[in-house]
Amino acid sequence: MLRTTASKVIFRLAVFCLLATSVVAIGYAQPEQPDLTIDAATRTQVIDGILKRLNDSYVFPDVAKKMEQSIRERVAKKEYDQVTSAKQFATTLTNDLQAVSHDKHLRVRYSNEAIPERGPRREPTAEEREQRKRNLTWLNHGFGKVERLPGNIGYLEFFNFADEELGADTVAAAMNFVNGTDALIIDMRKNGGGNPAMVALVCSYLFGPEPVHLNDLYWREGNQTEEFWTKKEVAGKRYLNKDVYVLTSKRTFSGAEEFSYNLKNLKRATIIGETTGGGAHPGGGFRINEHFGMFVPTGRAISPITKTNWEGTGVTPDVSVPADQALVVARLMALKKSLTTAPNPDFKADIEEEIQKLEKELAALKSKS
Repeated sequence: MLRTTASKVIFRLAVFCLLATSVVAIGYAQPEQPDLTIDAATRTQVIDGILKRLNDSYVFPDVAKKMEQSIRERVAKKEYDQVTSAKQFATTLTNDLQAVSHDKHLRVRYSNEAIPERGPRREPTAEEREQRKRNLTWLNHGFGKVERLPGNIGYLEFFNFADEELGADTVAAAMNFVNGTDALIIDMRKNGGGNPAMVALVCSYLFGPEPVHLNDLYWREGNQTEEFWTKKEVAGKRYLNKDVYVLTSKRTFSGAEEFSYNLKNLKRATIIGETTGGGAHPGGGFRINEHFGMFVPTGRAISPITKTNWEGTGVTPDVSVPADQALVVARLMALKKSLTTAPNPDFKADIEEEIQKLEKELAALKSKS
């Protein structure tokens, strides 16, 4: 029950970010909410607002023009004239825009509750900062589970990359707990993304103090590029010279994909699971009118190694298996390797017993798929 409730709160925070000033889109589905009936005037207002925002802000201006042309052609063909459901209109526009852009971050959102108009940018009040801190603390900064699994394998699961400053102590505590393990499994199968600075912080624990170039974000506004490197100093113990396994699924998205992509390209982790969702364009949420908003990608990730990103393709795992088998496969890989380094015969016997259990579990999972 706690995980279900936490997921709902994480979603609400994600929606707030979407309709306010989020940095990176988070791949959560919209909650169920009452529909509204819309008329021709509303459809026209929403379409005009969307196309203006795309031309003003979308990371690829030429693609924005192509999306406008496509939508205008659909309007001329009266394709939207019979759409009276606000929910359906948002979904239809999202699909039509993505058909041109192939951009999975780009979305039109419907909200039954009125979306407030955004005033001039300002610093959050002390009360707003404190409320945000309370929310993130209640969610444990996205971290759901830290364990030492049988055979001395570390396991870390978290669901989004939150604020890197507020969450720094939680990251340090998690990494300190697993520091003595022989291998580490990081579970990204339910992680929808988040703050790129937090991605860099978690990555920092897997490398030495010499800064490593992880990723760049190019922003259309200002024609500027922001670089992300590992940190020279971290609050906890680094996890060095030991194997790391990252679990992925089709739900792994955005910042969680960057995390996986970084570690794969730097050959610091083995990626196990499914090809990820394929969203590499960060951006922000914008209000269109009282009941419609949209997330517009205003930047794009650029790997210093591949010179590209995972947009539309996702991150391909090193070991491709269904998501529900990924944890068992990773544990087996880690345990079989640790057999050669276990410090005494009793430990080896325990590892061999665990391997036998996991092989039976994996066979059962395969028989169901």
